[in-house]
Amino acid sequence: MGILLTVIVVVAVLAVILFYSAIRVVKEWERLVVLRWGKFVRLGGPGLRLLIPVLDQGLRVDLREWYLPISHQTCITKDNAPIDIDFLIYWKVIDAAASKIQVQDFSGASQGIATTTLRAAIGDISLDDVLAKREQINQVLRTKLDEVTERWGVKVTAVEIRDVLPPKEVQEAMNRQMAAERIRRAVVIEADGTRQAHVTVADGDRQAIILVAEGDRQAAILRAEGFAGALGKIFAVAQGIDAKTMSLQYFETLKTLGASAATKFVLPLEFTTLLRPFTELASGGGAPTTPEPPAA
Repeated sequence: MGILLTVIVVVAVLAVILFYSAIRVVKEWERLVVLRWGKFVRLGGPGLRLLIPVLDQGLRVDLREWYLPISHQTCITKDNAPIDIDFLIYWKVIDAAASKIQVQDFSGASQGIATTTLRAAIGDISLDDVLAKREQINQVLRTKLDEVTERWGVKVTAVEIRDVLPPKEVQEAMNRQMAAERIRRAVVIEADGTRQAHVTVADGDRQAIILVAEGDRQAAILRAEGFAGALGKIFAVAQGIDAKTMSLQYFETLKTLGASAATKFVLPLEFTTLLRPFTELASGGGAPTTPEPPAA
């Protein structure tokens, strides 16, 4: 009985082990590559998958996008300048079976291809282009890597250069060049600001001169209009002046002259003519007649 019980227990344990070894739970982002006696038979999707114990082998493949960092690689540019570059490779599996069957170590193989491809790409361009055309280098690397990894069932989605380190001498020269460029820009901006200030001041002075001249012109026009109006009024009043009014004005003038200290007075000949109406009136000769102006 003891031996039989032991055998039963051993068989039960083996059955449980075989049962659990035949069960696979595949996640949503995974695929299960099933090999039977070492030969590919099927591809299992997400969910619960059963394998034949001992006969089947299940290999998991992650379909999510991964990145592969490539450390600093020393490359020689077209103009024989050494330069250190590190970059990232983004990739994802598009054929789960091929990624397990066609390549043993995708990461190692990708790193080797990436470094050789990088050196070839950098060797075709100058140092200035390496520093200025990162996007173009990224595109060249991605295209060449994708051509190789396609047969492995892997798609290279992007290649991004993280850092480019030129030689120390070149970097120092670049720093001096950038400092000189900043100084040049500062001088240009300062000169442009000074020029704008002078232009603004000159424009303000010109506007002030125009306004003063316009004010003087308007004042002159108003003075001329006022003088013309005054002359018009004087002319209108002069049209209504008769001989009596002129005589009265002469009398006022004589009155003023009589108040002075002079002892002799010279009277114009026209004054006697203007006094004639008043003498006739005083002598009873009737209504005064309007004196005729003296002949020229």
